[in-house]
Amino acid sequence: MALWHVGLMRPALPPLAWPLGLLGLIPFLAGAGALAIGMGWAGFPLAAYGATILSFLGAVHWGLALAEPERAARERLGFGVVPSLWAWLALLLPVPLALPVLAAGILATAGAETLAAQRGLLPGAYLRLRWVLSVVAAAALFAGAMFAPHPA
Repeated sequence: MALWHVGLMRPALPPLAWPLGLLGLIPFLAGAGALAIGMGWAGFPLAAYGATILSFLGAVHWGLALAEPERAARERLGFGVVPSLWAWLALLLPVPLALPVLAAGILATAGAETLAAQRGLLPGAYLRLRWVLSVVAAAALFAGAMFAPHPA
């Protein structure tokens, strides 16, 4: 059983979690910025990065399930696959549609993780980082969608 679940410990994130998480926002901001100044080619790389990150967010739950197989492993493994499938489906769409679909997926995953944290399946420190990164990433994807060239 996780110690944060029974209230014995509130684990801090590793020291590099915040700086590396913030660095991971650079492609989101650069992609949205490039689209905003008319660099239409930046749409697909932005969508591809959004899909990669959304898939990564699902992988977090596989890691948790493997670390604690006795705690909600079935739910965690199932939930871990959904973001990857969502990301794949988004990449089948034209970029102006893919970007908001990816943003919604990132926010929905954060919402589901909030529910998991309420059940003691995630530490609060992770959730705080996750929401900051998710809101910025989603905002960049939504902004990118506004500026992405629409297919003819």
